[in-house]
Amino acid sequence: MATYVLIPGMCHGGWTFEPITEQLRRRGHRVYPMTLTGLAERSHLLNATVNLETHIQDVVNLLVAEDIEDAVLVGHSYGAMVITAAADRLPERVDSLVYLDAMVPRDGDSCWSLVTDQERQWYLDVAETGYVVRPLPFFDTRATGHPLASVLQAVRLTGDLGRFRRRDYVYATGWDGESPFTTFYQRFQADPQWHAHALDSKHNLMRDAPEKLLAILLEDR
Repeated sequence: MATYVLIPGMCHGGWTFEPITEQLRRRGHRVYPMTLTGLAERSHLLNATVNLETHIQDVVNLLVAEDIEDAVLVGHSYGAMVITAAADRLPERVDSLVYLDAMVPRDGDSCWSLVTDQERQWYLDVAETGYVVRPLPFFDTRATGHPLASVLQAVRLTGDLGRFRRRDYVYATGWDGESPFTTFYQRFQADPQWHAHALDSKHNLMRDAPEKLLAILLEDR
């Protein structure tokens, strides 16, 4: 039995993993689909102080409070920033990392520094508050604004991802136009220490390719 901690991308809650969560639990695994502070059903907690560090601490606190060991941390898009740092803080509690169409940061990187100019234009489309990135029109109707500070703040890492038993990168090939994650996929496809996968799917792999994604999540667990 594995323990999966599922971290969504910008503007989304743990419910974005519903198709995967149900299937993993049916197979006897422990699954924690997280909603980060200030998002979705926790949007009432959003204020100007919520940042990347807040979200990292969300995951760290869960791992400790639930006494999770050998966790499989799964991060979609922005969620990959969070799982990378959480694993760096508590490597003894993490077995493997799964990146779902996501950026993979090094020390000092931020979402802002890793994405394309098109993505940056979206980040700067803030709501009237000045600190909330608006959800895009095609997002799930449950999506809410995302804290701008979390995509601007640089991540601080002290160790190497090679510490973890397994690392998977899952790339979505169905983008309309250029994917901001192509360079990551190409890097890990050429690295024998990574398991790189390409799925015929749009960015929301959980919704558009759940069966193929489930097979990857279950591989060697």
